[in-house]
Amino acid sequence: MDPVKVTKICCIGAGYCPHIIVTIVDLNQARVDAWNSPDFKLPIYEPGLEEVVREARGRNLFFSTDVDKGIEEADLIFVSVNTPTKKSGVGAGFAADLNYVELATRRIAQVARTSKIVVEKSTVPCRTAESMRTILEANSKPGCRFDILSNPEFLAEGTAITDLFKPDRVLIGSLQTPEGLSACQSLADVYANWVPKDRILTVGLWSSELSKLAANAMLAQRISSINALSAICEATGANIDEVAHAIGYDTRIGPKFLKASVGFGGSCFQKDILNLVYLSESLHLPEVAAYWRQVVEMNEHQKRRFSKRVVDTMFNTITGKRIAVLGFAFKADTGDTRESAAITLIRDFQSEKAYVNIYDPQVPHDQIWTDLAEASPLVPVETIQKQVRICSSAMEACQDAEAVVIATEWKEFNDIDWEQVYSRMNKPAFIFDGRLLVDAEKLRKIGFAVTTIGRP
Repeated sequence: MDPVKVTKICCIGAGYCPHIIVTIVDLNQARVDAWNSPDFKLPIYEPGLEEVVREARGRNLFFSTDVDKGIEEADLIFVSVNTPTKKSGVGAGFAADLNYVELATRRIAQVARTSKIVVEKSTVPCRTAESMRTILEANSKPGCRFDILSNPEFLAEGTAITDLFKPDRVLIGSLQTPEGLSACQSLADVYANWVPKDRILTVGLWSSELSKLAANAMLAQRISSINALSAICEATGANIDEVAHAIGYDTRIGPKFLKASVGFGGSCFQKDILNLVYLSESLHLPEVAAYWRQVVEMNEHQKRRFSKRVVDTMFNTITGKRIAVLGFAFKADTGDTRESAAITLIRDFQSEKAYVNIYDPQVPHDQIWTDLAEASPLVPVETIQKQVRICSSAMEACQDAEAVVIATEWKEFNDIDWEQVYSRMNKPAFIFDGRLLVDAEKLRKIGFAVTTIGRP
């Protein structure tokens, strides 16, 4: 879980609950200024979000950097801070870094003068709430009581507003004590303003924490499974779309998350699975850890396999050739680039000494440069900028390119004038569809050599 998603949740909550004051606090002044901007140039992109903010901001929705005032005035406090994967120390590469969670918890204990319900929104390892409760109780002021709840979110970026309007479920975990159950009911009453009561699930605190990790692990597992089958399809002549369609008709399986692609990304899937791996190893369950680790390994393999297929198809070399990469966000309808497959592909193309043109309709240029620099820490930024060019349109990115790689499933890529693109590319002109987005046969009739995930 990251603060971006909780901001969306709070904005929706403010819209549905005009009688409740919602204040979102952040230490980043520039980000808060963007949320308060008069022209509504919000710091994140999500379809429908601007309309929600326009309706509630200044009425019962406020953005501020005054963290202490927010704590003092609140009855319910949502702790929504980043929990990135640790980069050093014990559990590096797997465990969640809970430093920000602890800092936020200590700040609440330091500032609060009245009793609070503290809601854990960040995705955290099982039993993190116990640590938070220990810190709060050890530092609380006389007569000040804290109740801890776990309330993970299950929003998908790109459809977050719709998901929150009509959620599959809202999950609230609490201690099964009279005080814990009372706090749980207080939060449930807030959600009941727009969520049917039969979709508000109340469970134990530890079950709620684990459910978030489990849900993301299961969804990622489905993606890695269909991607593994896509490799078999390419080798045997089967069509992954037809296979996915056939197995999706089985009511025990269902059709969702069976879309083969170049790989999953985003802020949650990989981080949460690695967290689950670390948790399993800590509990002396090596077989369980190995099982979940393979989901991530399969995802990385799919990215490497796709970039290798680009090189192999283009006569075993892309040195000096120009490749247009369409899409940089990890999925359509978001500007989020975390763990985006495009980053891995571009890094691989750079290592083959290719030139890369990038176009994405929502990702800021400075974010692209930052991501590419982090992906290749040993390569000087000046070298990266000599090999990579960021373009303002898909047509510009495809100009004089030998190949087009579709890395994100933006709808506008379906509306490209492919005949004009073909006329401006070097020949033979290749298209590599990593998202099963375009009509391959139509493009072949134009003259393109088309390679598609999961098809021979």
